[in-house]
Amino acid sequence: MIRFCSLGSGSTGNATLIEASSGTGPATRLLVDCGFSLRELEARLARAGVAATELSGVFITHEHGDHVGCALTLTRRHRVPLYTSRGTWQAIGAPEEAGLPVHFVHDGLPVDLGELAITPYTVPHDAREPLQLTCTDGDAKLGLLTDAGCATAHLLAQLQACTALLLECNHDLQMLQASRYPASLKARIAGRLGHLSNDTAAQILAACGHDGLRHVVAAHLSEQNNTPAQAARALATALDCAADEIVVAGPLDGFSWLRA
Repeated sequence: MIRFCSLGSGSTGNATLIEASSGTGPATRLLVDCGFSLRELEARLARAGVAATELSGVFITHEHGDHVGCALTLTRRHRVPLYTSRGTWQAIGAPEEAGLPVHFVHDGLPVDLGELAITPYTVPHDAREPLQLTCTDGDAKLGLLTDAGCATAHLLAQLQACTALLLECNHDLQMLQASRYPASLKARIAGRLGHLSNDTAAQILAACGHDGLRHVVAAHLSEQNNTPAQAARALATALDCAADEIVVAGPLDGFSWLRA
């Protein structure tokens, strides 16, 4: 069984906790990104009923501060194995420390982590070597996609047959264009290496939706250029379901445990 929750999602910090258990041994717990201070992260983990020492690994998608956060401090203090691309590692300074448990992962190459099989995949984003991922226990499949500027055939292929999906709905394009952001920032966010709009996320969902999809989560919403209602409505339209069937991850409380 796979279950997952968010410790917070947005420009102020991102962290998703994934847990897999067969019921016959210790659970595997993977933290995807940890864009908070260590003290804040530990408090949010405790809220989910997990201690930092119980983590099996942390996967860092890319080097931006709202995702990498306290990753190095967490790894140094608690010896939690860190999984990331070589490009991301170089972008955060590639500290050479003896015994630091860092593992480099690659597009399309699965990694076995206890009860989970993790498959990283590349996405278009303005970072050194960004990777998103899918996770499976052989039964359920969870797909995660944030911090991507556009849909590609590659990412759509990776997200097929998911039983749960967490999708970035960063902005409503009209709200972004009407905002007080500088033109250069608007262009970056809306560009092919920026962030997913509600409409593009809905298009991705429409291409990946199927009868076995149990949960859809809208994540990484801009507090200035989106609203939970707009994000939920866009994804619900793609699935032809009610908007209240879409879970929206918040910046402060994320969302509670869901079964993939």
